[in-house]
Amino acid sequence: MKNKTSIPSDILKIQKKLCEYEPNSRNFKKYKKILGKHIKKYAMLKRLNSNIKTIETIQKLEQGQI
Repeated sequence: MKNKTSIPSDILKIQKKLCEYEPNSRNFKKYKKILGKHIKKYAMLKRLNSNIKTIETIQKLEQGQI
């Protein structure tokens, strides 16, 4: 079973690649930008899943299933 709190492998790969470059180099800035996009996407997916669970729980409460 996959751990829900684990960091996705694509983010880890980008972080490892980012460590290879000197700060403020062209490649460092490029990978930093890519990493930011991946983290933002991951955070948005987590928020979306959380909101869906909340809505489902509220609907179950209204129907008296819980």
